[in-house]
Amino acid sequence: MKISIVYQSLTGNTRQLAEAVQAVLPSEMLFYIGTPDAEALKADLIFVGSWTDKGLFSQPMLDFLAQCHNKSLALFATCGFGQAEEYYQAILQRTAAKIPADNLILASFACQGRMHESVKQRYQTMQAKEPDNPRWTSLLENYDSALSHPDNTDLQRCQQFARDVLTKIK
Repeated sequence: MKISIVYQSLTGNTRQLAEAVQAVLPSEMLFYIGTPDAEALKADLIFVGSWTDKGLFSQPMLDFLAQCHNKSLALFATCGFGQAEEYYQAILQRTAAKIPADNLILASFACQGRMHESVKQRYQTMQAKEPDNPRWTSLLENYDSALSHPDNTDLQRCQQFARDVLTKIK
């Protein structure tokens, strides 16, 4: 059994999850670890990780997933908004719907991740323009709560996700 871990990370959040997955996989099974590459497609099981963009995996990761055929897949993601399992599942389900049907999705995992400083600046600019709009206060509070993520609990949950995937393929 060959395993690939393919991921894209803008702020380092998804890279942290990829490293957490790698830490619990048998090293002799690891075939490829890195950004999207055709070489990764030679594995039997592919862990695919992404940051989220408009409620989906990033476009480069969607393009990679479109190339996957007859593979066992395990999806993982980070997103700036968070702490709501329903939201995470919606992202994973929308992404799964774009994957060719001949693949088997074994499991998925998502957690909150910190956002770029530019996001906070955009929220602050909008709040200054609309000081009575509670939306901007809420978004700024979420930004602040995301700063510590992924945290140790997120990483432990991600590792359990990877262990669970391994039990499904044995």
